[in-house]
Amino acid sequence: MFEHLNSFCDYLLHEKRYSHHTVTAYKTDIQQFANYCITVYDINEIKVIKHTIVRSWIVNRMEEEDTAKSINRKISSLRSFFNFLKRKKVVQRNPMLKIIAPKIPKRLPEYIREDNIKKLLDNLNEDESYPNFRDRIIVELLYSTGIRRAELIPLSEKDVLTSDKMIKVIGKGNKERLIPLSSHLLRKIKKLIELRDEYFIDNACANIFLTDSGKPVYPKFIYNVVTRLLGTVSTSKKKSPHILRHSFATHLTNNGADINAIKELLGHANLGATQIYTHNSIKKLKEVYSKSHPKARKEE
Repeated sequence: MFEHLNSFCDYLLHEKRYSHHTVTAYKTDIQQFANYCITVYDINEIKVIKHTIVRSWIVNRMEEEDTAKSINRKISSLRSFFNFLKRKKVVQRNPMLKIIAPKIPKRLPEYIREDNIKKLLDNLNEDESYPNFRDRIIVELLYSTGIRRAELIPLSEKDVLTSDKMIKVIGKGNKERLIPLSSHLLRKIKKLIELRDEYFIDNACANIFLTDSGKPVYPKFIYNVVTRLLGTVSTSKKKSPHILRHSFATHLTNNGADINAIKELLGHANLGATQIYTHNSIKKLKEVYSKSHPKARKEE
């Protein structure tokens, strides 16, 4: 069963241009399913897999208390794998056609309130040493542009388009997009680059964001910076870099920004992924109505 897995991963990586992280997740899901087939059904031949076996595995994952989101991802991994095998004529039928994914309960994205974001930015250390200024710009850039942590890490000087007041990022699927920068933030980024060159005199790395030792920042580093700084203004348990992306989108929506424009800024492939932010906006409108409208106050 495993003999086709490497070629499938190569296909995802080089033809579909999925990220290494996504490919690893798909591979892990398929290996988990294959091990289940071998252990429970003593099946090691992909051609004999039926939809009933897949359903049995899904039930097993539910019993192991996997979330609906996790199970849906596993189903998506298997569906892609069997589609690949069918195109290669390894299997004649795709057993996933009879598999219905469980519904995922809707959960509104958490975000930091606008007044807390303002308080954070106002209170951030203005120390012009590279490490302190770097941490400040990490938070400002994530919030002001809504880019993902993975999109921030590889940014270099050539990605800052000064004359256009834009920043170029490479998103999921290696898709490039341009995001506007305020004149204020653009000046700060240019200043950070100057501080970097002063701090690391013999620096050969083009990345804007470096660790204190001059190496490119990494996901955990960004997480620690954001968590530490958000902890000064928010008591929320969630203080990850992604909450700044949620805050960016939610604040734009609450202030009347066009949903299609937000979709482009976030780099979403479809509008459905962006529309979740309108629910927060509707929730806010309901709160304003219940507090302010005479009819609503009388009915309480």
